[in-house]
Amino acid sequence: MAEYNTIRTAGVSGARAAVIDEGLRAHMNKVYGTMSVGMLITALAAWAISGLAVTSDPANAEYALREGQYLTGLGVALYASPLKWVVMFAPLAFLFFGWGALMSRGSAAAVQLGFFAFAAVMGVSMSSIFLVYTPYSITQTFLVTSIAFAGLSMFGYVTKRNLSGMGTFLMMGVIGLIVAMVINIFLQSPAMMFAISAIGLLIFAGLTAFYTQDIKNTYIAHAAHGDQEWLNKAAFDGALSLYISFLNMFQFLLMFMGQQE
Repeated sequence: MAEYNTIRTAGVSGARAAVIDEGLRAHMNKVYGTMSVGMLITALAAWAISGLAVTSDPANAEYALREGQYLTGLGVALYASPLKWVVMFAPLAFLFFGWGALMSRGSAAAVQLGFFAFAAVMGVSMSSIFLVYTPYSITQTFLVTSIAFAGLSMFGYVTKRNLSGMGTFLMMGVIGLIVAMVINIFLQSPAMMFAISAIGLLIFAGLTAFYTQDIKNTYIAHAAHGDQEWLNKAAFDGALSLYISFLNMFQFLLMFMGQQE
């Protein structure tokens, strides 16, 4: 529930505060609901693509991944050809070059569609985890990530501490993390990958709390203006931020908890 003191600070009190408080609950439910649908789309896309890319029949395969597991033509294109770089960096390109333009010029419906399309592309990009890790370890890591995410998001929602300074520091850390990951693509250093995973997990854990507080405060600051179209787009933007934090926590945690096939 929204803090009434926070709402009054924004210049709203009494009955109007109650209306904003109710609207905030609906807004957060929309954020988490949209994020959950996006996660489902990603999981289904990753599972479906991995199933289409792998066969157990050598006669229908183009490449032997390991004993008893072979890549089809689609699998070779996705994981053993230059197309893998397109698949890997397509979600990042969308975030840097597509999402901002969609938020500024698109309708709420277009932003929602863009988010779900991004979730599907992200699923294709992540489909290789089903080739590397056991289904049990993927499920186990997902549950652990869900519990951690829920706790961190709850903290960000209820804390009275201003997390904006922490958020700025963590975003700088994300840039450094991306640079380190690109460098390690060429170095292939296990020690560096371990450090990246540990630091990345901490960064996105902190960002989960920061994004939740920012979503809440942004709604409170703008709800009094009654711009419902903008608030709808803001809910999808918030869902994307939390979705990215969750997926990064999951992937980094999978490197520690995942059992390989």
